Amino acid sequence: MKKLLFKKYIIIPALAGVVFLTTTAFQNDFFEIAKQLEIFTTLYKEINMNYVDDTNPGALMDTAIKNMLTDLDPYTNFMNEQDVEEARINNTGDYTGIGAKVKTMKDKLLIVEPYQGYPADQAGLKAGDEIIKVGSVTVADYKDDAGNLLKGSTGTEVNVTYMRQGKEHTATIKRAEVEINAVPHFSMIDSKTGYIVLSQFTDKAYAQTNYALRDLKAQGAKRIILDLRGNPGGLLNEAINIVNLFVPKGTLVVTTKSKVEKYNRTYYTQNEPIDTEIPLAILINGNSASASEIVSGALQDLDRAVIVGSRSFGKGLVQRPKLLPYGTQLKITISRYYTPSGRCIQALDYWHRNEKGEAVRVKQENYNEFKTKNGRKVYDGGGILPEVITGPNKKSPITTALINNDFVFDYATKYYYNHKVEDLNKFTFTDSDFKDFKEFLKASDFSFETDTEKELDQVYQTAKQENLDESIQKDYDALVNKLQAVKISNIDDDKPFLVEALTKEIVKRYGYRKGLYDYYKLHDPTIKKATDIVSDISIYYNYLR
Repeated sequence: MKKLLFKKYIIIPALAGVVFLTTTAFQNDFFEIAKQLEIFTTLYKEINMNYVDDTNPGALMDTAIKNMLTDLDPYTNFMNEQDVEEARINNTGDYTGIGAKVKTMKDKLLIVEPYQGYPADQAGLKAGDEIIKVGSVTVADYKDDAGNLLKGSTGTEVNVTYMRQGKEHTATIKRAEVEINAVPHFSMIDSKTGYIVLSQFTDKAYAQTNYALRDLKAQGAKRIILDLRGNPGGLLNEAINIVNLFVPKGTLVVTTKSKVEKYNRTYYTQNEPIDTEIPLAILINGNSASASEIVSGALQDLDRAVIVGSRSFGKGLVQRPKLLPYGTQLKITISRYYTPSGRCIQALDYWHRNEKGEAVRVKQENYNEFKTKNGRKVYDGGGILPEVITGPNKKSPITTALINNDFVFDYATKYYYNHKVEDLNKFTFTDSDFKDFKEFLKASDFSFETDTEKELDQVYQTAKQENLDESIQKDYDALVNKLQAVKISNIDDDKPFLVEALTKEIVKRYGYRKGLYDYYKLHDPTIKKATDIVSDISIYYNYLR
């Protein structure tokens, strides 16, 4: 058995390593790489053959690979077969399932968002429902990713047991082909302003944006707002083709630079545009990344659009999948990209980390100045900075924790079942609602330990070991209480962020995505500002001169 394991987990990776070493990019480091591979494979063999207890060779290798990659950047990842399938879904937007965004948790599957008209929605499932059993399988007892239990062939049925507001329910869901649109919404804001939401750069992004733009122009649109807020990016070629909708054929869009010669590429538009003159505003925020930044950065550098919103994420790196044995892949960062002016907008430096091993944000004083086509100043190093700043721009770690740990989501669930909204377009999240949200946090025992508290606790633990704790106890308690008060005040300081996040989540509960975008067109201050800009041609061109 050990010989079979050795052949599978040592010889095959070693042979793959030989092939890896023969590529020209690594010839200069041939000896060092060969040396390290020999050390690793020998160590790996000795552990699996001689360790006192039984080992799991696959788990050991998985841990070794993932820990190795953490020293690089968060975008260079090993993908097993399941990860590869998820990447395919991200790139195409197509899969077979129940038609809902689902979050896998330790003992349940949380329905994050049922897609309107798809099987989960038709079966009556709602955001916040907690699936505890799929068929006869209890989610808490399932060792692998329980989300896979919901997948299956088109037309097959799956029975689920779920909890809603403390009560158990069952539903039978018939699986279907699910298509997640790259452009989930486009419509007219007024008689002359078209609005397009581009939520991700799948392989349908260009085709759907192209269709939306042509349709809106046919409806009478004389100006366009393209909403890239919250768009995490995707396929590079789709971004280039979308820029091409608004600029002439043969225009430089992006350049990639790598240590591998074949990845040094210069990308120009290849097609005839739809409209090179129509006033255009691009909306971005801190969650607009990668391909979103290529589109907004290129159109900014070319003085073809006014960028409105808040500074983008700052991802200036390009990844490519590399096929590995047994259906696995390596998604690896191969290059940096540069906008037409020559800037790389990468915000985090993963190669010069601080003493805690954390990536360091490029300091503003280290930004470099570049010029747009018309000579306007733009800068690298920190994402895309809009011409017009709107909305909250920086949130505290506490607010990030509230969102990431589902407190905003859970409050929206509570709100939905306790409030009847007659007219969604008149909905307002009031000061009274925000006060109730803070009471909800207290009742939910929300806890967030700041870095300051962690450091302070370490000092206190050291003081206890040295029998100094009694001397500093009073001052320590006072400082802890002060930190708690500061955290509460941070929630109030971040009220604009939280109200925005809560409003978005609550409106989706009542009106799905379509209701959310209709609500935005009436109430969103960034859309209102962008509409004002593109509606006045003199103001519009003043931003671009």
